[in-house]
Amino acid sequence: MPGTYKTEAVVLRSIRYGEADRVLHLYSATRGRVGAIAKGSRRPRSRFGGRLEPFFRLDLVLHEGRGELATVTSASTVAAHPGLRSSGPALMAAARGCDAVLRLLDSAEANTPAYNLLCRYLALLDGEESARGDAGDGAAGLSTALAFRLKLALAAGFSPELVSCARCGESDGLVGFSGAAGGVVCAACERGAFELSPEAHRFMVEALGSPLASAPSASDRALRQVERAVSETLEHHAHVRLRAAA
Repeated sequence: MPGTYKTEAVVLRSIRYGEADRVLHLYSATRGRVGAIAKGSRRPRSRFGGRLEPFFRLDLVLHEGRGELATVTSASTVAAHPGLRSSGPALMAAARGCDAVLRLLDSAEANTPAYNLLCRYLALLDGEESARGDAGDGAAGLSTALAFRLKLALAAGFSPELVSCARCGESDGLVGFSGAAGGVVCAACERGAFELSPEAHRFMVEALGSPLASAPSASDRALRQVERAVSETLEHHAHVRLRAAA
C-alpha cells in the first residue's frame, strides 16, 4: 500500500536523472532491494548534500506511491566510509561487492544476513577492522572478496555443495567442481567439471565457517579456482553473471 516508511539502507548505485534528480538502487535492512528517486538532490543547496553516493549507509524516510520508484524525503548518514573512499583498491572492491548484491539479490523482501554481510564488508574496506592476509585497508584482497561472495551466495540460497559429491553423494575422492551440478564432484562424476585443488576446497569450507574479517589465506591458483566455482554456480543456478572479483 502507498505510504511513508523508514528504513536503513546502503546505496548500491546512484544514477543522474533529469536536470537535478538522482535514481538510487538501495539495499535495505527491512525491504530488500528498493528503487528510489531523490528529487532535486543534485542542486547545490540540496538538503541531501553528498550522502546519496554509492557505499553510504543511511537512515532513510521513503514515500511509496503508485510508481515503481519510492521518493526519498529524508536521509541521514549512519556510515560514510571515508577511509574506503581514500583507497583505490578498497573503492574498486566496494563497487564489485555492491554490484554483486545488485545482481544477485533482486527481491523486495528483507534478507537480514545479506544486509549485515554487506555492511560488514564495507566496514572492513573502510579500515574499521583488519583482515588476515590482506594489506593496506585490510580487506581489498582477493581472499576477502571471495569470502564475501561465498557468504553472499549462502545468504541468497545458492551456496555450493562442499561436503559430498553433488552428483552421487560420495564423500571421498572429491577432485573437481561442477557449476551445473552445484558443487564438488568425485572422480567417478568429474565429467564436465574442472579441477578443484584440496587447497581451494579447504578455502571454501573455512571461508564459510569463519568471520569475514578472518578470511583464510590461499595461493593465487587456488583463489582463481574458488572464483570460478562461485561464478559457475551462480550462472547455472541463479542465472547471474558476476564481474571478476579482482
